[in-house]
Amino acid sequence: MKFYRKTATIKAEQFDCSNEMVNRYGLIDRGGHIVDGLHVDDMCFVPTLEGQMKINIHDWVATGTNGEHWAIADDIFKKTYAELPVIPNYVAEYIDYMKSSYRDIWDAIHYPFRSNKVDKYMEDNSETFARAWLDGYQTEEDK
Repeated sequence: MKFYRKTATIKAEQFDCSNEMVNRYGLIDRGGHIVDGLHVDDMCFVPTLEGQMKINIHDWVATGTNGEHWAIADDIFKKTYAELPVIPNYVAEYIDYMKSSYRDIWDAIHYPFRSNKVDKYMEDNSETFARAWLDGYQTEEDK
């Protein structure tokens, strides 16, 4: 038996039943009641590539690489996904530079010409740096 991990990065937002989210994701409300601007009665559905999928409050609306949406139950989401690490812009620029120069993570860690600022960040945040290199990242501005 072989083991696999998910490699695609998705965007996700926890569903709060608000009109804003219903409109943003094109959700379908099948006659549920609206109370104080919230869709109640568990009557919302996400249009997916495979058809309509029921979504409950606190489930997650996921957006794939092609802009498609689907619902993920909260407990499944928490077991399956982790938020990308948040790194400073200067570290993101360093990662982008090294990757665009066809360097690997070993080169990035041992590169003799990196700035003292990047060096200090990597020294204090080595696991976050490695996760950012391998999985992708958010910058502090994106957060």
